[in-house]
Amino acid sequence: MDALQVGATPLSDEDARRQLRRAVIASTIGTTIEWYDFFLYSTVTGLVFAKLYFPESDPVVGTLQAFLIYAVGFLARPVGAAIFGHYGDRIGRKATLIVTLLLMGLATFAVAFVPTYATIGIWGAVALTVLRFIQGVGVGGEWGGSVLMSMEWTRTNAHRGFVASWPQFGVPAGLFLANLAVLAMSQISGSGFLTWGWRVPFFLSIVLVAIGLYIRFNILETPIFARLVAERRIEKTPMLEVLRRQPKDILLSAFARMAEQAPFYIFTAFVFTYGVSTLGVTRDLLLTAVLAASVLEFFTIPFFGHLSDLIGRRRMYMIGAAVVGVFGFLYFAMVGSRDPLWIFVAIVLSLVPHSMMYGPQAALIAESFTGRLRYSGASMGYQLASVIAGGPAPLIATALFAYYHSGYAIAGYILGCAVLSLIAASRLGDYTNKDISREYDDRPSTGNSGHATPAAR
Repeated sequence: MDALQVGATPLSDEDARRQLRRAVIASTIGTTIEWYDFFLYSTVTGLVFAKLYFPESDPVVGTLQAFLIYAVGFLARPVGAAIFGHYGDRIGRKATLIVTLLLMGLATFAVAFVPTYATIGIWGAVALTVLRFIQGVGVGGEWGGSVLMSMEWTRTNAHRGFVASWPQFGVPAGLFLANLAVLAMSQISGSGFLTWGWRVPFFLSIVLVAIGLYIRFNILETPIFARLVAERRIEKTPMLEVLRRQPKDILLSAFARMAEQAPFYIFTAFVFTYGVSTLGVTRDLLLTAVLAASVLEFFTIPFFGHLSDLIGRRRMYMIGAAVVGVFGFLYFAMVGSRDPLWIFVAIVLSLVPHSMMYGPQAALIAESFTGRLRYSGASMGYQLASVIAGGPAPLIATALFAYYHSGYAIAGYILGCAVLSLIAASRLGDYTNKDISREYDDRPSTGNSGHATPAAR
């Protein structure tokens, strides 16, 4: 109904600006809540789950087992992208985003009540695995809709990178809230943290979900989707269609994320196990450092999104990929000193190269896909990286350190990811400041690739 109303009655400039503000706020708050849920699990995995759900395993093996459950959420994300990408291109961005928020929030809330190994044995780990899979499905459908909800309300091409970066802001905001909640409960519960303290942040997530739902119910569908409805251009099977028309863009989007996603989860998830077990620092120091890093990203993500509007999306992204490839060695040199100050500085700085890619990334990927297939294509390209980058990263880092006993082996892995991203990003199209409101294949001369010719652009 929203889509039909917007399509039938064009909004005034003032109403359009008001809807843009609402869409950006709704997308940013929604992604903040969803990433709070996802990162809360990531943070607690390194601190709690190996001890409570795999107590009879060797410490290294227990950590690997805990990170395997953690990785299940990443394997589920392309499933969520396929399911919700389909419905996002069929019934609209708004309705789909409401469902993903509910799915993610209820799964996170349920984690608070999962019994430990001491109570029900291995079934506790099984329950965590199922809930982690549901989390992954929810977040797999969330990203594409949030980005499109903001980006497709933008009437000027000149600021699309900046506007699309605000849903990305949900990552550091969610990371901040998750680590703040764990840090607060760590200090409040003290020795009871492993018993009950870690459960409270999961329980409180239900409050955030209620807030997010209220906000999302009060936004309109995007003008681009409204026009697709009015013109009867909705695809029956958008996911299959985008796989047929733009498979290259999906794969390039996934590999372009290697340098952004794999190091991010090493710097924000693996660091807890590495810091406590190997470096001998306190969990509170690590939590505080990650908090500070996430606060810094509040500013750097929109800044680099804006900078991409000025110098080009692809160029900005490739600079970030090159920087993270070098920074990995500097990072492990600083944390390897075992000096708490240098460890703190390394963790805070680690998310700056991430911002250089993550700021422009939303627009870079979403702009690559034609409008009626954009939710499906952008979601699948973005979430496939979870299988090859984000999910395996802590596992690979743990295994590399166990074998080589050196952080520089992990830095070499980060460098390899950076090289792959540079190659993939260099082959992605750059639509900075170009019109994306029309379908890329409106004209016969575009062929089967789904991209418009320069004349059509």
